[in-house]
Amino acid sequence: MEVGILGLVIAIVSGIGSFALGRWLSKRRRENKAHQARAAEQASQSRQVRRARERQQQRRR
Repeated sequence: MEVGILGLVIAIVSGIGSFALGRWLSKRRRENKAHQARAAEQASQSRQVRRARERQQQRRR
């Protein structure tokens, strides 16, 4: 059983494509988890803390 040049090229290209797709999908998943964690943290804050954060954001704009 001999692997030709074409088979080797196809294997390399598919490996690189698989790697790139995996990185892209995991990046999206990490961003979504971070957003959910941030939203959960802000939801648990007291009214005073929430208002202070909103005032700081308005000053930055």
